Amino acid sequence: MARTTRSAPTLSDAVRHAEARLKVETPGEGFTEITAEAAAFLGDIGAGAGVLTVFCRHTSASLTIQENADPDVRTDLLSALDSLAPRDFGWVHDTEGPDDMPAHVRTLLSDTSLSIPVSQGRMALGTWQGLYLIEHRDRPQRREVVLAFTGTIGHMA
Repeated sequence: MARTTRSAPTLSDAVRHAEARLKVETPGEGFTEITAEAAAFLGDIGAGAGVLTVFCRHTSASLTIQENADPDVRTDLLSALDSLAPRDFGWVHDTEGPDDMPAHVRTLLSDTSLSIPVSQGRMALGTWQGLYLIEHRDRPQRREVVLAFTGTIGHMA
């Protein structure tokens, strides 16, 4: 039988909300790591404990938390997305080009929003985890990501 334990909850009356917009220029299809930018946002506001919500304001790009140690993982993930939503599938929607509808499907498979616990001012990511914007279009794009923190300010907790 599996055994679990958890820490005691931390309560605070000093909950705050802060947000910022992150502009990301992508080189075209692929992963762009934004972990450092999200961490800098938390540092700038003096985040303590709470939740960081990361939201991509587009339907042909998405967000993920993925391994950041071996770039081959990201290469293989792009190959998997290519097989799940190929450009030559015969999509009906092709107004913006052959990469547009597959980009929408790939966003559906990943997502446009993530919630990340924050403890002592840092994202509670695992050792090899990074935060990425995934560009699903072939050409360079300008993307906007909203970073929103709700929690305590200062390293309480």
